[in-house]
Amino acid sequence: MNTANLQLEGLLTAVASINALLVDSGIVSRSEMQQALERAQNGVNGEARGLSEANRKAMLFPIRLLLLANEDSDLGRSRTFAEYAEAVGKSS
Repeated sequence: MNTANLQLEGLLTAVASINALLVDSGIVSRSEMQQALERAQNGVNGEARGLSEANRKAMLFPIRLLLLANEDSDLGRSRTFAEYAEAVGKSS
């Protein structure tokens, strides 16, 4: 695997953990986290008009992964990065 991919995997895992901490600490609600991620997703969709479908999906991948992690955290469960990646791939 490409080193950059491993770095992104680590970064996304860390961000998902920080997001869960922010929610669990009461700094933001799960709903607010969901809304923030959905705004990011909508922003990418709005700005990606000149991109190929593959590039647009690549930009959306980390946001969709974090949305799934947020939903899972609400249910008290978590997945491995590979499981999240597979779920995002199936939902795209």
